Amino acid sequence: MRTARIHRHGDASVISIDDVEPLPPGPDDAVIQVAATSFNPTEAALRSGALRGIVQVKLPYALGWDVAGTVIDTGERVRALAPGDRVVGWLDGGAAAEYAIAPASRLVRAPTAIPLTDAAAIPLAGLTAWQAVFDHARIAEGQRVLVNGAGGGIGGFAVQLAKHAGAHVIATAGPRSAAAVRRQGAEQIVDYTAAPVGEAIGAPVDIVLNLVGIGPRQAADLASTVRPGGVVVSVATPVEPPPGAGVTATHVIARNDAADLAALVGLVDAGVVAVDVAESYRLADLATVHRRSEAGLTRGKITIIP
Repeated sequence: MRTARIHRHGDASVISIDDVEPLPPGPDDAVIQVAATSFNPTEAALRSGALRGIVQVKLPYALGWDVAGTVIDTGERVRALAPGDRVVGWLDGGAAAEYAIAPASRLVRAPTAIPLTDAAAIPLAGLTAWQAVFDHARIAEGQRVLVNGAGGGIGGFAVQLAKHAGAHVIATAGPRSAAAVRRQGAEQIVDYTAAPVGEAIGAPVDIVLNLVGIGPRQAADLASTVRPGGVVVSVATPVEPPPGAGVTATHVIARNDAADLAALVGLVDAGVVAVDVAESYRLADLATVHRRSEAGLTRGKITIIP
């Protein structure tokens, strides 16, 4: 089968499309015919070597964390899934391929309301947004929430989930992403390329969700927007409020939780959460996606089809 791998760290040219022999499933595994994976910017950081010391991978490493596809075989101890089931999940790698093997416990039934290829955009970004909104920020009805980085893959889910929780959502987005973010439910769009966010939002907010890597000046600007007693939740650069501000700061590392993923899939099928796939590429063009992301030329979620 064809699979995208790296044999060493480096720029996008180190990505190769290799022919490898599929492995048989373990007793608790499912074999998936991959309909699509999706690109996550963190994978570009892993590929480049920027995450060495944080994330350890064995080379050659098969890329692809999100998977959507159809089960074609299962290990002897798997009871919850059977061949023909359409599933989604978050893997430790190997989804950028024609076939993937995954622990059955990490897979949930795919949504039926959207194409299976689009469902690949959900797992990692959707789970990160879900846990930031519900587990850490604990957004409640009527709160003012600022989503910084709303135009990214996590941002699209975060805006919709915050809106679903009853918040008044303010979102930062560049010109390329503003229309999509407004469709997702943001009441106010702040163009972060035009002025500091703190100057543009007006009244203080109850919660900031930071979804992008930022420098100290931007972090201080974001922290200044939060009222005393408010919360900053960051899934990227930790944001530390100034001493004495009365603001709580939390840095989130998403966990792979099948129950959360199933709940999110339920909201997709109910029409509460839309899955916005901005672009789709073939597996052979994965290096191009990495290059475009690192050049700041992408928005939202991008799916990769074998």
